[in-house]
Amino acid sequence: LVLAPTRELALQSAEAITDMASRSRGLDVVAVYGGAPYGPQIGALKSGAQVVVGTPGRVIDLIDKGALHLGAVRYFVLDEADEMLRMGFAEDVETIAASLPAERRTALFSATMPPAIQAVARQHLSDPARVEVSRQSSTVDTVHQTYAVVPFRHKVGAVSRVLATTEAEAAIVFVRTKSTAEDVAIELAGRGIQAAAISGDVPQRERERLVERLRSGTLDVLVATDVAARGLDVDRIGLVVNFDVPREAEAYVHRIGRTGRAGRHGEAVTFLTPKEKGKLRQIERLTGTRLEEITLPSPADVSRHRAATLLDKAAQRHERGRLEMYTEMVQDKAAELEIEVSDLAATLLALAVGDAGPKTWQERKEEPRQRVRREENVDSEGTFVSATFEGGRDRGERGRGRDRIEGKPGASRGGRRHEDGTGTVYRVEVGHRDRVLPGAIVGALANEGGISGSDIGKIDILQSFSLVEIHTPLSDEQLQAMGRATFGGRELRIHPDQGPGHGW
Repeated sequence: LVLAPTRELALQSAEAITDMASRSRGLDVVAVYGGAPYGPQIGALKSGAQVVVGTPGRVIDLIDKGALHLGAVRYFVLDEADEMLRMGFAEDVETIAASLPAERRTALFSATMPPAIQAVARQHLSDPARVEVSRQSSTVDTVHQTYAVVPFRHKVGAVSRVLATTEAEAAIVFVRTKSTAEDVAIELAGRGIQAAAISGDVPQRERERLVERLRSGTLDVLVATDVAARGLDVDRIGLVVNFDVPREAEAYVHRIGRTGRAGRHGEAVTFLTPKEKGKLRQIERLTGTRLEEITLPSPADVSRHRAATLLDKAAQRHERGRLEMYTEMVQDKAAELEIEVSDLAATLLALAVGDAGPKTWQERKEEPRQRVRREENVDSEGTFVSATFEGGRDRGERGRGRDRIEGKPGASRGGRRHEDGTGTVYRVEVGHRDRVLPGAIVGALANEGGISGSDIGKIDILQSFSLVEIHTPLSDEQLQAMGRATFGGRELRIHPDQGPGHGW
């Protein structure tokens, strides 16, 4: 019997055991987990199994139903024990262990070994041998490890700039909690970055779809919790961003191990708040590596990177020809404005990369003043540039109610992105009962409908349906395309909302 904290890890372990056993002898391996019908799992158990891999809750349910008998268990494995404990499964593990024969072999696997896990080991193991992977061999030598000091309220802007200037094909942004994953994914999508959130609560089918999209190149950024990313192996991942420092320093090694695989070079950037200098020292002691402090990309760096990418594409487009019409238009406009053609080309390039130019005196005057803390540095436009550890007063996630992300009023998964409220409200026939997340809705609409994440405004998830504001009305073709998306086996079914006041 193998216990795993989530269905994803249970399925991965079952698949690995089946694959390994097929090389030597046949084993019947059955995975049992919540969120799936009981019938097929009970049927598989009745057919007989030498190995059962399951989540604690479903294992207990099957024991209570009389479908799973543990009297003949010879080997008991606790996998990802630290996550099991963190997710509150300690009592469930004790309940299951009480149903096992006293004569058995027990193995406990854990990425970290804090005192609480050592206590679990003492309780369930008898005179155990301890096998520990050496820190030197577990550190990823092919990963360039860096850090930046970033107060919590500036983290989304900072990660956006890092992602906008990276040369990596794909990236994982690690966060501590499911709610942070959802919020960050929505904020990134609103900034034009193809991102999706993944956590332990994401259904297995949706998780597999997201991982396949990441692997195939139709998704570039996953915002993930630690448990959701365990076992994730995608060669395209060239960058890991630790948006939040992991709770346990040992988990840092597992995070950065998502990149730099198969001998490839990888990058890892860790954001530390001004009060987290001690955590930096813990990571450096653990890995035996001194992390390099970096300067975050500036808005100018982002524009320069985007412009360089466009210019590379321009060279390819120029070779294909048929530019006479555009040449004439550019020359005519330059003559009308009495400027050089090169100046007009530079203006068009600035517009293409979203560089609106310096703010006017009136624009700066009308902007709400934000207090700049003494450990923070900003540029002439008021954009966050860097921070230091000295004098840190950042409150981290607990202070989020007072320190809004990037100073936005109430920026969250339910926050309106545009103040004019002129968008069309659409009703999507999935809600809380389907365990749908805002990031999944944004991803489905953006990818199936071919729209930008920045076109999506406020999202309200209700019990049986959701209301989504989209700033540009959708065509019939887009509605049909979006309707092909599914959540938990149910079709998306999207249509304009006809409720009073457009649903809000």
